[in-house]
Amino acid sequence: MRIYNTLTKTKEQLPQTEELGIYVCGITPYDYSHVGHARVYVLWDVFRRYFAYRGYRVKYVQNFTDIDDKIIAKANAEGVAPGQISQRYIDDFLKMMDLLGVKRATIYPKVTEHIADVIELVAGLVEKGHAYTVGPSDHADVYFALDSFPEYGKLSGRSLDEMEAGARVEVDSRKRNPLDFAIWKAAKEGEPAWDSPWGPGRPGWHIECSAMALKYLGTNFAIHGGGSDLIFPHHENEIAQSECFTGQPFARFWVHNGFVQVRNEKMSKSLGNFFTIGDVLKHFSPRALRYFLISTHYRNPLGYSEEELKMSGKALERLTTARRQLETVSKEPLGETTLPLAGLREELRRIEADFVSAMDDDLNTAGALASLHELATLANKTVAQLEIPSQEELNFLGELEAAFKALGDDVLGLWDPAAAQAEDQAEPLLELILLLRTQAREKRDWATADLIRDRLGELGYTIEDTPQGPRWKRS
Repeated sequence: MRIYNTLTKTKEQLPQTEELGIYVCGITPYDYSHVGHARVYVLWDVFRRYFAYRGYRVKYVQNFTDIDDKIIAKANAEGVAPGQISQRYIDDFLKMMDLLGVKRATIYPKVTEHIADVIELVAGLVEKGHAYTVGPSDHADVYFALDSFPEYGKLSGRSLDEMEAGARVEVDSRKRNPLDFAIWKAAKEGEPAWDSPWGPGRPGWHIECSAMALKYLGTNFAIHGGGSDLIFPHHENEIAQSECFTGQPFARFWVHNGFVQVRNEKMSKSLGNFFTIGDVLKHFSPRALRYFLISTHYRNPLGYSEEELKMSGKALERLTTARRQLETVSKEPLGETTLPLAGLREELRRIEADFVSAMDDDLNTAGALASLHELATLANKTVAQLEIPSQEELNFLGELEAAFKALGDDVLGLWDPAAAQAEDQAEPLLELILLLRTQAREKRDWATADLIRDRLGELGYTIEDTPQGPRWKRS
């Protein structure tokens, strides 16, 4: 497997180890998660599934930044504790991830539960001369001394002059260098605070991820991931403070995904052009959204629109129809073998190999989906040629079903039980509603029939009246 490493700007071979330690920066839970968040965590869900498929044991750590200026501001506005705000949106995030079929992380560490680890790291940096205090000893801020790390900038590839010109720099005349960043913030009135050697305060933004990654994965772990907006300054700062503290490399691979864009701008809360996951799932199935999020190579931007989501839903429906066709064939081996099974098996092996080749080449999910569509074509072709199946032909159908499960379920998660749960639970209820509407139409109770149709439409379902009877689908 070869993966693009932001640190070296090249594709590199993944290390041949039994366990992969992966740290992915999590959300700051101050609002409902949007589609940009969904892309990050659905992609990483596919990546870790694929690593497992290729034989790795994965330890996946994803933090929650559960104390932050935005959380504090919202808590003050609502008159509640910051922990209530963060937990509300953590719960919503996990609910949305379950719907999208994202497997739970091995560990979800929270900043507020790792203050002692942060303090140990800050104290070590001060002791080693990589950080300094400003202010009175019982109420001090602590800053990382950027000049103490000559390799600063190796991840983003920026010079110090470029950084000073373009960075969001905290204005503080007490800093030795304008780019020095806070790793411990002295308490302000009305804000949560924890006791420390520098007086009451709380962690700076960047230090938390270093503390939690080092605690759970140690030094020189395999992969650190996140959105490309985190390359600078967040990940650059993580590298500096972590490597100054340990004297060892921090993470071997740095993997960053492109933005979800709306009209060529990054989807973000600050720009006000975001769509929450919950709002999108009112109109599109979780599986259609998941398909959309992995339909483009992870390093490329992904253009969001309802039209793209509709196209993803149709593409997924084609795959689903092909897979379900395999289930309609009689499982009684009553006939003679008529299919050219040797050639069909060779085609199946090629499709599986192409899928692996695509994913091995920098986790190319778009190429993997193309292989899955080839599998659907092969399944359709096979079923269309079958008359009365033989045992050998049934065995081949089983191989096709196994390929759908391995590639589509286990790796891409397109039919993962968690992703399908809400929709699958709705199917029996929808079928019952259609039956009641049919009975109303038979009684010429058009008002009730139209009411059922209209209310289902409001809930995001369309009824199609066909010669074979009514059918429902998501609008």
